[in-house]
Amino acid sequence: QVQLVESGGGLTQAGGSLRLSCAAGTRSLHGTKMGWFRQARQNAREIVGVLSWNYGNTYFGDSVKGRFVISRDRAKNTVYLQMNSLKPEDTAVYYCVLGNSSRWPGDVGDYNTWGQGTQVTVSS
Repeated sequence: QVQLVESGGGLTQAGGSLRLSCAAGTRSLHGTKMGWFRQARQNAREIVGVLSWNYGNTYFGDSVKGRFVISRDRAKNTVYLQMNSLKPEDTAVYYCVLGNSSRWPGDVGDYNTWGQGTQVTVSS
C-alpha cells in the first residue's frame, strides 16, 4: 500500500499563494490519477483538482478553476498543487489522493489512498 506524504500548506492572507506537495514513494504510478480533495468544517469532502499520471490532463472543481494549477514531477513521483488568488472560502483540510479506477475525474469513492491531510487557512 503506497503512502502519500504531503507537505506545504499553512496560513496566508486573501490574495496570497501557497503550494502543496504530495510524494508517492517509489511505486509505479502508471495508470493512476492523483490530486487533492478538501474538507472545510462541517462540509462534505469536495474535489479540488486531479491529474492523470499517464497523460497529464487535469480536472479542477468549479470553485478553484483558473486559480489553482496541478503539475507533476515524474522523477520524484510527486504532484504539486499551486494555489493562487486564495480566498477565505478556500480554508480547509486538503487531502492528497491516489486512485486507479477508470472513472474520470471520479469522486471520493474512486480514490483508495489518502494522505494525512494538511491545513490551509486563508484570512480575510
